[in-house]
Amino acid sequence: MTVALARDVDLQRELLRIYGYREFRPNQREVIDALLCGRDVFVVMPTGGGKSLCYQLPAAISNGFTLVISPLIALMKDQVDAARANGIRAGVLNSSLEPAERAQTLDAMAADPGSEQALDLLYVAPERFADAAFSTLLQRRPPALIAIDEAHCVSEWGHDFRPDYLRLGELTARCPGVPVAAFTA
Repeated sequence: MTVALARDVDLQRELLRIYGYREFRPNQREVIDALLCGRDVFVVMPTGGGKSLCYQLPAAISNGFTLVISPLIALMKDQVDAARANGIRAGVLNSSLEPAERAQTLDAMAADPGSEQALDLLYVAPERFADAAFSTLLQRRPPALIAIDEAHCVSEWGHDFRPDYLRLGELTARCPGVPVAAFTA
């Protein structure tokens, strides 16, 4: 199922099945609907307001993977652990991985969307886009959705500390037609 076809899914039923929640929190449903319609979104929600669910649920019900750009390895690990606990196939590419783990994650990224080894979510740091092998694979196997978590880091860290954040705008050229969602508190 593509992101566009996922619009026909009963989101309330999927919310209950995956997360055990009966109701969406304020604005979650509208954000998810916009993403499933292929629109870009900028989301400001308080900490603990349910931002992650807004990109994880579409990832879980759509073919193709959602690429999540996240600033911290610890945050990526927490998000991957939480997604996996809900039955969502999630992986991470970061500097903490052993070469075999990295190769396994890249294979999962390249897998056919319907296959057992395919990922629903892939978490990376913005510096990952400097990796030529990753960029090539991303062009061959573009994501269904791009989510920028902690989007305020683009302006806070992009100019001096982590200049790769400023290059995230290039993703729209690398992955044309892929909806982009930016999330911040």
